[in-house]
Amino acid sequence: MKTYLDFEEPIKALEEQIQQAKELGESTGVDMIDQINELARKLDEKTKEILGNLTPWQRVQLSRHPDRPYTLAYIQALTKGHFQELHGDRGVKDDKAMIGGFGLLDGRSVMFIGQQKGINTKMRQYRNFGMPNPEGYRKALRLMKLAEKFNKPIVTFIDTPGAFPGLEAEERGQGEAIARNIYEMMRLKVPVICIIIGEGASGGALGIGVGDKVVMLENTWYSVISPESCSSILWRSWEFKEKAADALKLTSTDMKRLKLVDDVIKEPTSGAHREQEEMFEIVRKSIKKYLKELDEVAPEQRVNDRIDKFCAMGVWK
Repeated sequence: MKTYLDFEEPIKALEEQIQQAKELGESTGVDMIDQINELARKLDEKTKEILGNLTPWQRVQLSRHPDRPYTLAYIQALTKGHFQELHGDRGVKDDKAMIGGFGLLDGRSVMFIGQQKGINTKMRQYRNFGMPNPEGYRKALRLMKLAEKFNKPIVTFIDTPGAFPGLEAEERGQGEAIARNIYEMMRLKVPVICIIIGEGASGGALGIGVGDKVVMLENTWYSVISPESCSSILWRSWEFKEKAADALKLTSTDMKRLKLVDDVIKEPTSGAHREQEEMFEIVRKSIKKYLKELDEVAPEQRVNDRIDKFCAMGVWK
């Protein structure tokens, strides 16, 4: 069953009309093809109109859409099931909010790493709502070093509301784990591609977000803080989250304009939450294109370019 956000209600109404027309045609034998085609045309126009003029807050809502594919869905689609998940940080435990392992991308071995959210209440608790503990970031770093050892490229999928903020996570070194990952990812000698597929919040995203190519899907966001948290800090209320979303400049368009990401991957007309298979294919082609570009650059040059890119970010006087 599809889920619709409030601004998607006109789309829902047209889809229901199309379904009713089909059912009427089947039950009465009346030819409804012309009416169905006209409704389909209106649906396509309305979808383009709504998704083409989203506010920053609406894009945040869309990035959290329950029908959007999560990391495991992308990995399974890209590898066609040829994926071997690897577990544990060899120190404390296996963090279920962070997954990773080797997979075959059109015959090429790639290390896939990403945050995984749950698809229902039980799985969300199991995955800790996509918020990794320090062990998750240490597992990710272990897998990155393993990929570097065998000269395999790394692809990370970022989709997290942030690193887990619990007391026990801080006691085990949450900040140090993320900082260590940033430091080590800068120096990896293999190609690193980071793709934001949903929410890209704070250090939780940065912990696996340093790469030669950092790209965003069209309807995602990337920021130091969520609009709700920003609103609660500045205005002592969540009521100003829409204003905060606009001020944070967190959309893919803003991030590309500010040169904080390298590219924006366009989503299908109906969005990644409606056209999952098409989205998987677009991401596949994008990854292969980026890998082809990075393969032509010497490892030492890639590292230097990566460091220069991140050092150039920001404005100061």
